[in-house]
Amino acid sequence: MAEHTKDARDSRPGLDTPLSARSRRMPRLSPNPDAFGEATEGFARFMGTPQFLLWMTMFCALWIGWNTYGPEPLRFDSAALGYTALTLVLSLQASYAAPLLLLAQNRQDDRDKVALREDRDRAERNLADTEYLTREIAGLRIALQDVSTRDFVRSELRSSTEDLVAELRESLREEIRAEVRADLLRDQAPRKKSKKKKRDSPARAQGDAEPQTTTLAIIAAQERQDGAPNTSAEYSPSTQQVRDEH
Repeated sequence: MAEHTKDARDSRPGLDTPLSARSRRMPRLSPNPDAFGEATEGFARFMGTPQFLLWMTMFCALWIGWNTYGPEPLRFDSAALGYTALTLVLSLQASYAAPLLLLAQNRQDDRDKVALREDRDRAERNLADTEYLTREIAGLRIALQDVSTRDFVRSELRSSTEDLVAELRESLREEIRAEVRADLLRDQAPRKKSKKKKRDSPARAQGDAEPQTTTLAIIAAQERQDGAPNTSAEYSPSTQQVRDEH
């Protein structure tokens, strides 16, 4: 007997060993939560519509009318007892409607939580994107400070063109001055030559005239020595020719 109890104790699982699941007499109901939730939400949405109120009003009116004015053998709810069956039906409907509404509300809360989480994540991503864009824009602004803008380039080109125009004007002025000076020198050279020629011509005329005058003086002195008659006969044609030549 002692050996049997020892074997039983040894066969028991320890604390670190999980127990096996007990066999259930009734099967566990595990409906699809999504399908059941969609059905409950549909019913809850229908209960919150005017159509549901109209159908409930018509149902209660028919129930009360039949049990009040209908034939007595066919009446199933006594008006004297205050329509007990109708009260039970309405209470049963209310008892089922409340958990259905709670299930629909819970599913809506879960969706709201998911939507809020997604909105939060989206807001964080948008914030990160905006911060990244602001950093990039700040970097671009810092980089653009060292880059020449359109107005700066235009001003530089305008100043450079003005400098080039001024240089070209100065160079053209210098060339024109040089050409004018060359033309003036060319005009002055012939004038000097002509002046020299004019100055030489009277000297040559005086040189040509001096021998002529000396020859005439010599001839006149010889005629005076020879005598007056001879001079009048001989001198007249020669002197006339000399005078004509002179």
